[in-house]
Amino acid sequence: MGVLKLENIAAPAADRIGPFMEALVRDYGERIHSLHITGTAVTKDYDENVSDINSIIVLKKMDLKFLEVLAPLGNRYGKDMVAAPLIMTPRYIEGSLDVFPIEFLNFRLIHSTVWGADILKDLVIDRKDLRQQCERELKTKLIWLRQGYLSTRGDREQLTAGFVNAISGYIPLFRSIIVLKGMEPPVRQRDVITILSQAAGVNTDVFSRVLREKHERTGLSLEDLNTIFEDYYAATEEINDIVDTITV
Repeated sequence: MGVLKLENIAAPAADRIGPFMEALVRDYGERIHSLHITGTAVTKDYDENVSDINSIIVLKKMDLKFLEVLAPLGNRYGKDMVAAPLIMTPRYIEGSLDVFPIEFLNFRLIHSTVWGADILKDLVIDRKDLRQQCERELKTKLIWLRQGYLSTRGDREQLTAGFVNAISGYIPLFRSIIVLKGMEPPVRQRDVITILSQAAGVNTDVFSRVLREKHERTGLSLEDLNTIFEDYYAATEEINDIVDTITV
């Protein structure tokens, strides 16, 4: 059935997800087209204390029985921060590039194929579709920021968790905007924030601050958090205005 290729995965992540992948290949390999690790586990951003291990299972065809046997494995591996894998088929990928161009662009940029053929490396993303989703995501984030801030009722822990959890969703969006601005997006998250500032001419210091807080957990005062909210919102709004002017 072939040997898993885990050499490009961060060692702690490989130790955690390796047995899961081995079980899939051993027991269900005939149903599987390929297995891929995505996200921070294949970059220097991986932090075994906070980073989930994300994966994609590409089946030859959709098999609901496979999902039924896969589900219980979540209890066994979830405690090791192995996230529920995305289940796709080649047909689904081909038909979804126009709907989820941000996600598939980031899969193409940051993945390691550990078993089977690399179906992600040559994905073609339409710039028009990418710009449209970026615009939609930014406007959604502006709504989320307003509603999320109100829903915390000024609770410091909830505010911190909200900003820290949100930054992971911003990074793939930022890579896509960098592409739309005609530049090559970096892999490292902190570099993405820096290059976005250069590409879009926006002060992105607030995103760098939140990214540091995610990993260092220094503890932010309510005054700090209120300032972060204002800067987070202002930067998101400015980036939204810039994306609105991009023509493709």
